[in-house]
Amino acid sequence: MAGQYVAYTFYKVDPAWRRLPIDEREAGKDAFAEVVESWAGRMDHLRAYSVAGVRPDCDFFLWKITKRYADLGELGAELNATPLAGWLETPYSYLATTKASQYTAARKPRQVVPRGAPYLVVYPFVKLRSWFSLPQEDRQGAMDEHMRVGHEFRTITNHTTYSFGIDDQEFMTAFECEEPADFMHLMLTLRESEASKYTERDTPIFVGSSCEIRAALDQLDGAAARVSA
Repeated sequence: MAGQYVAYTFYKVDPAWRRLPIDEREAGKDAFAEVVESWAGRMDHLRAYSVAGVRPDCDFFLWKITKRYADLGELGAELNATPLAGWLETPYSYLATTKASQYTAARKPRQVVPRGAPYLVVYPFVKLRSWFSLPQEDRQGAMDEHMRVGHEFRTITNHTTYSFGIDDQEFMTAFECEEPADFMHLMLTLRESEASKYTERDTPIFVGSSCEIRAALDQLDGAAARVSA
């Protein structure tokens, strides 16, 4: 079974864009959304999440999953050709891929399949180098405990992928959940685990709300709020 490339691209709109005429903003959003929608059927999965009103450094992000690395660049080029792209910054962008976990019986890369939960928590993760110097049996024991705790939180789905050598972090961790508070309780519990001692970095953390791309774009200028009012 082929592996997948998994990428997360975060966008921040220039506040000056909100002062453009409404028609110009709508046309820009439409063009951007049409590209995303056209690619949704060409990748394994392409999903949008809003972080508007939650983080000051980004407004929305795309979760891209594909077996073809070139798809990521081609999608990016098409998005860059839209009028809205001239008003967007990309403060964060992460790349990872799937592989079989060395701590389970799996022999093939696990396929990342979003289950459609309302929230996705995403963050880059780096372990201390001392972790990799531990004997295999020590690491296995720590990960067995880690996975056992994770399985207790049945409403949370883990989509961990690997970035060694292809991006600055070592792992990209992504968790679908029903409520952000559920994930907080999981992470608080994991702080007491042996594996947690070997965490070097697990920030920045993003909590995205699942939505259609047009809904995510409408939050950039409050279009949805104007309609409902």
